[in-house]
Amino acid sequence: MGINKQSDIEANLQIGPTDLGMVRIYVSSGSTEIPMDFDPEEAEEISNEIRLAAQAARKLVKTS
Repeated sequence: MGINKQSDIEANLQIGPTDLGMVRIYVSSGSTEIPMDFDPEEAEEISNEIRLAAQAARKLVKTS
């Protein structure tokens, strides 16, 4: 499955700090659970990538 392929799969997303000073992105769907831990610097890089992707998506919607 790629970025542009739509899916009917539903998942829950939680993001928060851990007691070890990491940032956890936790994804669950059905019986599948995926905890992903990042140090704060990596988490900030991810948040910047999300912001840039949101800006690019807005531009695509405006030109359509």
